[in-house]
Amino acid sequence: MSTFTTAAFDDPKPGLAALIDAGLDQHNKAFGDHGAFDGQRGLSSAAYDAGGRVIGGAVGHTLGCCCELKQLWVDAAHRHAGVGTAVVRAFEQRAIERGCDTFYLSTFSFQGRPFYERLGYSVQLEIPGHGVAGSKFFMVKKLPG
Repeated sequence: MSTFTTAAFDDPKPGLAALIDAGLDQHNKAFGDHGAFDGQRGLSSAAYDAGGRVIGGAVGHTLGCCCELKQLWVDAAHRHAGVGTAVVRAFEQRAIERGCDTFYLSTFSFQGRPFYERLGYSVQLEIPGHGVAGSKFFMVKKLPG
């Protein structure tokens, strides 16, 4: 039996996140003949103004037939003009080209739940109690097929 101590920190200690990531990667790569996350690929899309400046973008990844939208941002001056919808649609289309039919994301009460619902996502889980952020919603969109 080993002896150990634990500690908790308000801010991550330098290098701790990288150490944990490396340990998880090592564990995940040992899963099966190939790593459990072999095939995971980054994915992003962006919108540009006439001068070539990024005015919105989405970032996430695909793995198997699933696509996770991790972040979506639209410049405040360009919101409610279709930019977010176009960025998400481009993001989803690229994932579909990779064979994805299941899309998922999380958002807080003050963020984009109604926006994502208009795009076909539905709430699968709500976790209340996030202070002024309200609830956190986990949303999924499944393509027919």
